[in-house]
Amino acid sequence: MIEIRIHGRGGQGGVTLAKLIATSRFLQGLSVQAFGLYAAERSGAPIQAFCRYADEPITNRNLIYEPDHVIVLDPTLVGPVIATGLKTGGWILVNSPEPPGEFANQFARYRLATVDATTIARDNNLGTRSVPIVNTALAGAVGRMLAIPLQEICAALEHLGFKGSNLAAASRAYEEVRLVESPREVGPPEALGAPADERRGPSLLEGAGAALPALKTGQWATEQPRRRQMIPPCNHICPAGNNVQGFLNALARDEPDEALEILLRTTPFPSICGRACPAPCMEACNRIELDGAVNVRQMERYAGDHGVVTPAPLARRDERIAIVGSGPAGLTAAYHLARFGYRAKVFESGAEIGGLLRSGIPEFRLPEDVVAREIDRILGLGIEVETDRRIDRQTLLGLARDHDAVLVATGLQEQRDLQLGMDGTEAVVQGIDFLDHVHRGDVRVDGESVVVIGGGNTAMDAARSALRLGARSVRVVYRRSRQEMPAIREEIHDAAEEGVSIDLLTQPVALHEEPSDGLLRRYRLTCRRMELGEPDESGRRAPMEIPDSDFELTCNRVILALGQSPDVSVFPEGTEVREGTQLLGLLETPLFAIGDLATHDGTIAAAIGSGRRAAVHIHRVLSGAHVRITEHADEYCDVDVWCDEVIRADALKLHLFERQAAAEGESLPIIERRSTFDEVHMGLEDATEAARCLSCGVCNECDLCCTYCPEGVLKRVGHRLEFDYAYCKGCGVCVTECPRSVIFMSHL
Repeated sequence: MIEIRIHGRGGQGGVTLAKLIATSRFLQGLSVQAFGLYAAERSGAPIQAFCRYADEPITNRNLIYEPDHVIVLDPTLVGPVIATGLKTGGWILVNSPEPPGEFANQFARYRLATVDATTIARDNNLGTRSVPIVNTALAGAVGRMLAIPLQEICAALEHLGFKGSNLAAASRAYEEVRLVESPREVGPPEALGAPADERRGPSLLEGAGAALPALKTGQWATEQPRRRQMIPPCNHICPAGNNVQGFLNALARDEPDEALEILLRTTPFPSICGRACPAPCMEACNRIELDGAVNVRQMERYAGDHGVVTPAPLARRDERIAIVGSGPAGLTAAYHLARFGYRAKVFESGAEIGGLLRSGIPEFRLPEDVVAREIDRILGLGIEVETDRRIDRQTLLGLARDHDAVLVATGLQEQRDLQLGMDGTEAVVQGIDFLDHVHRGDVRVDGESVVVIGGGNTAMDAARSALRLGARSVRVVYRRSRQEMPAIREEIHDAAEEGVSIDLLTQPVALHEEPSDGLLRRYRLTCRRMELGEPDESGRRAPMEIPDSDFELTCNRVILALGQSPDVSVFPEGTEVREGTQLLGLLETPLFAIGDLATHDGTIAAAIGSGRRAAVHIHRVLSGAHVRITEHADEYCDVDVWCDEVIRADALKLHLFERQAAAEGESLPIIERRSTFDEVHMGLEDATEAARCLSCGVCNECDLCCTYCPEGVLKRVGHRLEFDYAYCKGCGVCVTECPRSVIFMSHL
């Protein structure tokens, strides 16, 4: 990206010059910005204008503090301040009849150019004799200086309506500009002419060439601005505990490795959650009030798929931890314990680790290679694994004797049925079992009419899998309305889009076999219409039967997807299983139930959060160390106040943000989906969606507070804001201009 800062006076056309340069680049297909900053709205007052252009979309909205090049429209402004922040070797173009060498002593580290744009403007009758308009002449000089062909400069002039004398002025300046290509000195970049008071930042006045006030007015103040950090709603609601704002900020800066590193502090499964998470963070996103939620799920997927980070243990410890179950909760706990330095060992009853990540989510939603990649990263921390090892009550006692702590993460294994009269026969199959057979590739439903009972993710996955396996028709039957369906919204939409019929407010009550004259057995499913009453213990409105509303569906197979219950037979009889509560009775070894076994949440993200909390708790118990599980964003951020309040949309200045629709990404055409288990959604090609994040309640260094501080009492030093309270009279302009409610006024 090339950034140009223009110094001039009101009436000379500095802002228009920025637009001319930007337009010449825009017509060549580049992304551009051009804008001005006025110290006072009157002719002759110092102004600054800014221009950016780049091959990629520009998301930076700040003023330009470290330009590649500087243009000076009025030679009376020439002084150390115009080179502030200018990169070594950059061009300084001055409107002056003097040769470039006249400025060499002041600007020894820069390339210099001069052109007598004032004379050229007067000769072409541009402006008046007293106030010539020099912008079009300088546009021609800029073209020569930056190797922009003259025809491209002229095309920009014509595009903006400049003709005749303006074209002649640009062409003449293109020929007459004098260039000195080599700086007299080379060395590291540094700002020349720093402000006299190092505690003061650039203000509107100083940046435009005026002097800062010298009177210390801080004693006038009854309030002072301070900096705080609040909790973004996405961070607050994320079940995994991810720093959503933090990783989005890294992606917005095109730093996928940093984004992945931030995610790996809390979750070992960014690529998986980026595909299979219900994304409550998106439902809580404040940007919904402006133009739609940030597509956080796709951005997490992008970070997981494109970032390169190899986590390593942060210490080495001798304690041994046993983890029973290798689903997302168990593996997350093992991951964090291994990073703390513990010797973690995972016991899995099946032939491969991963639990329902491998067998319960079909490949068109979660490809197996993605699961394998993230599990391999976890195992790379030195975690031991023992498969085909079922743990019962007696063997759990043995693990407790041999380890310093035991975590049980066996999930929800008891499957529910409906007592339809044929449960347990080949007519009825459990959804989890059906998906496991799909994973193993040993089931077909060619030509069948399939009914799936349930409204969760398992129901949607089973229905969509049945279509791909050749079912003639697939119908989902659910006893509540679509609003109450617990499945991910997008998956319900995809299922309907692919041809799955959904019967809502419908309760199956009985299943009977019918005579069949073909190879396929036929069944009659009796259903009853329902209506919604008052909310039940789940918070959803309870379904109520409508009398005399029975009807029948004919099918060849019924798949039950009614959810599961925990199997607590592994624990001592009478044990009460709750997350975060140590289970007693097994020697004195800490024993905890985690994940769905303890919480019944039923989502990958919630299981990840439970596994992490358990690992942190065990680390506290065994080491005495305090590890804070925080919902704050980047911890390097130096603020006056860490606020535990979740910031809502009404605290933001949404009018300061541009409207921009969310990026959705490409998907397989519907006609192709029913014949393949290839992944349906292909993800986003780049991370520009991350720039839509409002960074709610967290400073993202937009610097509007510094820019609009009228006294220059506020400046940025690294990631820190410094207020010079000796000069700050508490006007509150910085608070007014802060889009994210980071700056606030505090009573003295």
